[in-house]
Amino acid sequence: MKKIAFVTYGCSLNHSDSEVMHGLLEKHGFKITNTKDADLIVVNSCTVKNQAESKFFRTLKKFEDKKIVIAGCIPQADAKLRNTELKDYSIVGISQINKIAEVVEETFNGNVVHLLKREKNPRLNIPKIRKNKIIEIIPINEGCLGNCSYCKTIQARGRLISYEIKEIKKQMQDAVKDGCKEIWLTSQDTSCYGKDINTNIIELLNELVKVKGKYTIRLGMGNPTYFLSYLKELTKLFLNNKMFRFLHIPVQSGNNRILKEMNRDYKVEDYVKIVNYLRNELPYLTISTDIIVAFPGETKKEFEDSVKLIKETKPDIVNISRYWARPGTLAAKMKQVGGDESKRRAKELIKVFREVALERNKEWLNWKGSIVINEKGKNNTFVGRNLHYKPVIVKKGKIGEWQNIEIKKVTCYDLRTF
Repeated sequence: MKKIAFVTYGCSLNHSDSEVMHGLLEKHGFKITNTKDADLIVVNSCTVKNQAESKFFRTLKKFEDKKIVIAGCIPQADAKLRNTELKDYSIVGISQINKIAEVVEETFNGNVVHLLKREKNPRLNIPKIRKNKIIEIIPINEGCLGNCSYCKTIQARGRLISYEIKEIKKQMQDAVKDGCKEIWLTSQDTSCYGKDINTNIIELLNELVKVKGKYTIRLGMGNPTYFLSYLKELTKLFLNNKMFRFLHIPVQSGNNRILKEMNRDYKVEDYVKIVNYLRNELPYLTISTDIIVAFPGETKKEFEDSVKLIKETKPDIVNISRYWARPGTLAAKMKQVGGDESKRRAKELIKVFREVALERNKEWLNWKGSIVINEKGKNNTFVGRNLHYKPVIVKKGKIGEWQNIEIKKVTCYDLRTF
């Protein structure tokens, strides 16, 4: 029995793709194992940042003594790489993951296969092996309607393709029957779900919360553009205990000129309106956002607008990225901000975020309630999530169990019971 290992980078959609490839390979008689014991390694790549691409190439070098199949966004987005540095590797495209067993077989036979044709292949309700037995990751759509000037993802994932509600619901029902406690809905932009098939994210969620069982749905990242028109409906859904009261809504900059240069089709005021409305209705709603610092041409004053926005809107989570030029994007041709200044801005924003997040988490001191344990933590601890998707550190636990707890300590990143 030939043994296969996976190395996966990037978003939850990539991890979902790896779970599907796990399942398909096992169905075809391969054994899934660790990288040390593997005969072949599938490297599922991410192209969103330079760091992710650098890790990818380090991985190829690290395992150069083994057979390798490359999946994910890097080969799909970059034809030049496919024809140069990656030409001697087998590649399976993001629309071709249902053919992973065929690619692996050909690779074992000494052949190099490139399957990259964009096809509407099945992605839902096919065999998979979950990385975490209680978390089901369901892609609800692929691609997006935007065209951000700094992003290569659209070159890989393409324009919006939404999956049918009945197919998503069936996968969720099967996962709940299988014991999953968390259902993660993922895509490049969940807010635009259904725009191509005459439905929307609200109609999807209203159907999914009807599924019987004890679970909680986590809505994945969605841009401000479309969430703006669903505020009342979102509020009603977040009041349903089958939904995590959590929203990942990336603003990227606190300055409208920079947003225009990024080709983001909303304004700072739109993001503020969404956050203020939802927080007014749900004061403890967990807000996660993203900020890119040192975007080409960003002045110090424009950067300070981002700092001000974080201080005013107080998101619980801020994913801070220093801008990195991605080849083939419009932003890569713009005048770049120096590395030292970029680093300084990132440090300043991280400091501000930690202060804001600590302030938010202090409101949870002495809170009593229920959490579900969903992963192992550091130093023999476990991590659970409450209804607001706050990470709660406990001393003892078992993946999938529910615990009644009391918060006795907080940090800027988590809540603790000890």
